Amino acid sequence: MATSHLPLSITLPAVAAAAAYLNAKTLFSYDFNLLASIVPTITWAGWWKSRGRLNIFYRLEDLATSKSTENRVFLRFEDKTYTYAQAYDTSLRYADWLKTRRGVQKGEMVALDFQNTDTFIFLLIALWSLGAVPALINYNLTGKPLAHCVKKATARLVLVDPSVAENVGEDVRAELGQVSFEVVTPEMEAQMLSHDAVRPPDEDRANVTPDGMGILIYTSGTTGLPKAAIVSWAKIAVVGGFTSRWVGTKKSDVFYTAMPLYHSTAMLLGFAHALSAGATFAMSRKFSTSSFWDDVRKHDANIIQYVGETCRYLLSAAARTDPVTGESLDRKHNVRVAFGNGLRPDVWNRFKERFGIETIAEFYGATEGSFATWNLSRNDYSMGAIGRSGTLYNMLLGRSVAIVEVDHDTELPLREPATGLCRRAPRGVPGELLFRLPPGDVESRFQGYYGDKEATSKKIMLNVFARGDAWFRTGDVVRWDAEGRVYFHDRIGDTFRWKSENVSTAEVAHVVGLHPAVLEANVYGVEVPGHEGRAGCAAVVFKPEALSASGGNGGGLPSDKTLRTLASHVRAGLPKYALPLFLRVVSCGAIQTTGTNKQQKMSLRSEGVEPGRTGADEVFWLKGDSYVRFRAEDWKALQGGRVKL
Repeated sequence: MATSHLPLSITLPAVAAAAAYLNAKTLFSYDFNLLASIVPTITWAGWWKSRGRLNIFYRLEDLATSKSTENRVFLRFEDKTYTYAQAYDTSLRYADWLKTRRGVQKGEMVALDFQNTDTFIFLLIALWSLGAVPALINYNLTGKPLAHCVKKATARLVLVDPSVAENVGEDVRAELGQVSFEVVTPEMEAQMLSHDAVRPPDEDRANVTPDGMGILIYTSGTTGLPKAAIVSWAKIAVVGGFTSRWVGTKKSDVFYTAMPLYHSTAMLLGFAHALSAGATFAMSRKFSTSSFWDDVRKHDANIIQYVGETCRYLLSAAARTDPVTGESLDRKHNVRVAFGNGLRPDVWNRFKERFGIETIAEFYGATEGSFATWNLSRNDYSMGAIGRSGTLYNMLLGRSVAIVEVDHDTELPLREPATGLCRRAPRGVPGELLFRLPPGDVESRFQGYYGDKEATSKKIMLNVFARGDAWFRTGDVVRWDAEGRVYFHDRIGDTFRWKSENVSTAEVAHVVGLHPAVLEANVYGVEVPGHEGRAGCAAVVFKPEALSASGGNGGGLPSDKTLRTLASHVRAGLPKYALPLFLRVVSCGAIQTTGTNKQQKMSLRSEGVEPGRTGADEVFWLKGDSYVRFRAEDWKALQGGRVKL
């Protein structure tokens, strides 16, 4: 029988199409990029460890003393620029001052209470060069929280930015009588710079181990006083090295952040990222919606960083034009990647399209966590996902991650009565995200909270799927779909029960945020008289054009049309049990956030919706086809059982 052959014009496209389909189905190329970023990073970290050079000070030193890189720009801040060699020289002078004038020694912890400044960077590197440990204080803190953080660090010396010196009140100084607070004035900096650039000996940085403490970074304290998370040398090296490879950061790139360096996102995924790549790190003192893009253009940034609601704030700003040419400034920049965490789905594409951003690099992780998820997104396929992975990655590293069913009454993973073990949530079903820990050596992956064994133990869960195993609890509920994408669902404790159903505040906020009149929405559950569970409430900031000129609050209340269309919008987009039955109109034009632009819910939840407890904010409730004013007599009707929601 004669054999027939298909022409190449038919077979080649067919093979290419099959290969493309297989790649899309398995995410092979995406996984390969992840693994190609991980493997060399781990290899280099092992090499540095073997040579006793895991301390990140050595990365700067290598770049500052190499003829090919010494004159490359390392740091850009405001109108100042420093090469790698200049930054190294300055840091050594600061280190000599710290050692000879203040007696800072190897292993000592020194607190830095600073906004983002060049001085902060030099002090950070100086402390590392001495083998000391920087404790990074949230510069917004005052009073008891500030005193608490300094105590936790067991620091005898706190160096303070002049811009936030007034936050260190007499109450803090009195409570910490043995601690020296020193404001780093320009005069003090001049004194530091007068010292010789003396390189501390290698003995000062000897015996650094991968799980040894490189920095102390505090949690945001949204549910209590901040906890001091130990950030290991291995984490600094691996996070910086991996993310720079994953994003594709080149030596010629400028990485810009306006996020605070006291937080892990800017410190590890920003500063350590740029230093690992040998790139330029640019920063502003703090985030400002009005000056963000001016700074991006000024520093000629290629990569920008965001956290929480940052992109929403940038998107809500009015469009600007060049005063000379009249051209739109929205896309007048060289940014190709926006890198961060917390970009909500309702903002994602609008942000990309308006500002011409090619790639979103979204991640999920915790400062103290042992693992993370990653989503490098250039199209709509993974829009809104906090991570994704395919067959190859899951085969090699998938056992390090698990999603388990949750008992929202106890706020713990659900255990089978018969075995006492947890069960994995099926694909598409929300559950708590867990990261595997080595049961015989938990501290090699999770160092916990400094001086707080109780808080540390609460993050470790034992006997999850088998007797003797150990897992890190993230406290976050996510869902993993059949295509390998991971989506944030809610924070455990934020999810509330209403009408015997679990309500995700993140999903409700997403729907509310899609209404064209809404700038920002923060959703939470509130207790109401005569009802079990919590009713949904949305604290909302409306666009100015959505407000009524005749509003009783100086024109700050939503118009009747806005209230009607919002009611129709949520009814169409949400199941009945998830509807935000109450609406709190935020009068100040901004929802309370942390220093990293993450929304706060605690005070809103505790104030509830009782008239008189919400300050200047007016409350509305869903009645029929609209939201209407919620008055004192309505609250009394609920209390008397005359109204059922």
